[in-house]
Amino acid sequence: MKKIYIGALSLVAVLTLAACGSSNGETESSSSADKTDKVIKVASQAPPMTDVVKVAAEVAKEDGWEVELVQVNDNVAYNDMVSSKEADASFAQHKPFMEKYNSEKGTDLVAIQPIYDAKVGFYSKDYKTVEEIPAGTKVAIPNDVSNEGRALAILEEQGLIKLKDGVGVNGTVKDVVENPKNFEWLQVDLLNLAEAYSEPNVSLVYNYPTYIAKIGLKPADALFLEQTIDQRFSIQLVAREDNKDSEKIQALKKAMTSDKVRSFLENDHSDTLVPAF
Repeated sequence: MKKIYIGALSLVAVLTLAACGSSNGETESSSSADKTDKVIKVASQAPPMTDVVKVAAEVAKEDGWEVELVQVNDNVAYNDMVSSKEADASFAQHKPFMEKYNSEKGTDLVAIQPIYDAKVGFYSKDYKTVEEIPAGTKVAIPNDVSNEGRALAILEEQGLIKLKDGVGVNGTVKDVVENPKNFEWLQVDLLNLAEAYSEPNVSLVYNYPTYIAKIGLKPADALFLEQTIDQRFSIQLVAREDNKDSEKIQALKKAMTSDKVRSFLENDHSDTLVPAF
């Protein structure tokens, strides 16, 4: 009986130790999961967008969140990462560009919050006034539909062309019904438009502050800028349909619309953009 009693005690001890070990393992696993769940991955492409994410990360940290910036090199990767769930959100585009991606890829990206409006317009290396622009010259515009229409609408604002009635910012070169200066359209990928500035016989180049900065220019150097802000073109925080209401995305939205981000936009980038929240 004594041996049986000792054996029973030993068994209880082993089971107790095993249970303790299991409990510790679960605690460690749970702790690890909690920590992972507090990481928000945000894909972005270039300053000042990446800078905004970094400022928002400082704010989110105060609420216990870690915002991890994933910087990419083109205008497709950040959407690919969010749609494939490699990232929780992106901050790099306006809503029409996102919608174009959804249409082409069959994805369900969602615009969550406009953050800022970039000061976009046309630059010229050769001319100081609209009146000086010669006939038959080349005009460089984006080759993607969402940005092409915006560029053409700005030219119409200046009285340089006329678009079909009602097309607005959705127009293409096929919708140009009046072209009195007989412009030749040079359609270029948005990331390469800055290089068109130095091309011969290119009198006008459309661009964003982010990309024109590569050649040392800023909105103040533009021949003319967009006159009316259209928040469809605000640079947006973007997520997916399945996570748009999640705690992570709500925490990120809160951080990106914080006073600290607004102050950063107004004080550090007032020459290139306008806060949209």
